[in-house]
Amino acid sequence: MNPLTEQYSEEKSKKLLRTALKGDRKAMDELIRLHQPFIFNVAWKMTFDANDAMDLTQETLLKVITKLSQFNFESNFRTWLYRIVVNEFLQSKRRKGEELFSDLEAQGKRLDSIPNAELTFEEEKELEELTKELRFRCLSGMLMCLNREQRLIYIIGETFGIDHNIGSEIFNISKQNFRVKLHRARKDLYSFMTNKCGLANPENPCRCSKKAKTMHQKGYLTEDKKVFNVGYKKKIADYVVENSEASATAVDEKHANLFRDLPARNKFDAQTVVEEILNDDELMKYFNFK
Repeated sequence: MNPLTEQYSEEKSKKLLRTALKGDRKAMDELIRLHQPFIFNVAWKMTFDANDAMDLTQETLLKVITKLSQFNFESNFRTWLYRIVVNEFLQSKRRKGEELFSDLEAQGKRLDSIPNAELTFEEEKELEELTKELRFRCLSGMLMCLNREQRLIYIIGETFGIDHNIGSEIFNISKQNFRVKLHRARKDLYSFMTNKCGLANPENPCRCSKKAKTMHQKGYLTEDKKVFNVGYKKKIADYVVENSEASATAVDEKHANLFRDLPARNKFDAQTVVEEILNDDELMKYFNFK
């Protein structure tokens, strides 16, 4: 569940935090589990790589936990929490995805270099899942070409549908400034897509299925090398705030929905960031947990 949706309970988070600060490890576990999916999925879109996203999530949650005692219970907890998350994401070390993708112009040249193979209807059906994978990689690669601040503002403000009221609080900037920065990120991204992407503009020559065949033939796109299309049932669209303020035109919404179709993860393996953190006795000594 996205803690920024209307179903999120601020009262519940504060109650869990009060209990956790008294030394209740179970309450801390529940508090972290409540916020981990959203933090991880934003990190995933920020880094392009699920393993890097898990590392970034762990690093960030460690920083959050050590600062929990500083919360004064007078402000909004989710705003306070995600402001820390945003700062950590912006200041974290560069990830390999950021080395792989430099700018949109280079991304365009990379896409142009992949031939559009001819394929039959039967081949198109056979390559359906790999085509989805290539589409997810391509869209995620576009995001990586934005600078960190643009990328994060776009992910939170457009992809996850967080309006300027909450977004400005999270980024600790004015509502107007948040809208301007989001507009610039949209403009850069959508201008590129309008000129290159066949999903955004049917007149463009770029076709995911045809490029998927080429990538598959060359061995770069196979069932055992999938990064995004790996069976996750949820999509970012499932996290979008249902009643968020409409901030995009119909054309912008068409582009945004492509990114909201990217996979999201809300369930984690048995040994996750949560267990790793809460089983760290050196860290937990700060809270005198029972």
